[in-house]
Amino acid sequence: MRLQDLPDNLTIPDGFALTSSRGLFTNHNGPVFAATAPDDLRSGMFVLDRHCNGMGFLHGGMASAFADRALAVAVWDATKAPSVTLKLSLHFYDTVPLHSWIEAVPEVYSATNGVVQLGAEILIDGAVRVARADATFRTVSRTKK
Repeated sequence: MRLQDLPDNLTIPDGFALTSSRGLFTNHNGPVFAATAPDDLRSGMFVLDRHCNGMGFLHGGMASAFADRALAVAVWDATKAPSVTLKLSLHFYDTVPLHSWIEAVPEVYSATNGVVQLGAEILIDGAVRVARADATFRTVSRTKK
């Protein structure tokens, strides 16, 4: 999705910019935004029609994909290495309506021997907690194709 394809009534919050995604999956599910301040690892997105379940709320699978991407960015920042998700769990506290702005606020707890433990709060408008993600990632080496 292109930025100009967002509904007119949605305004990107100050301090966020469109990310340049590297994968087809994220490109299809985006757009995703990143905080622009140094050392600010927050990710953000608007909940669009295609992100919703049959009741019109953010689909749990989309919430998981969003959290996974945000956590991977934090792993990269901590290790400067690509990684894979070993475990990801989400705890949902509330529903997220269509057109909501959500942010993932990651925190790395430990990074030892290529294994990274971390979590993220998922917030509406940077304030209302609607979910929490906890994860374990493992850094990997890229192989030549």
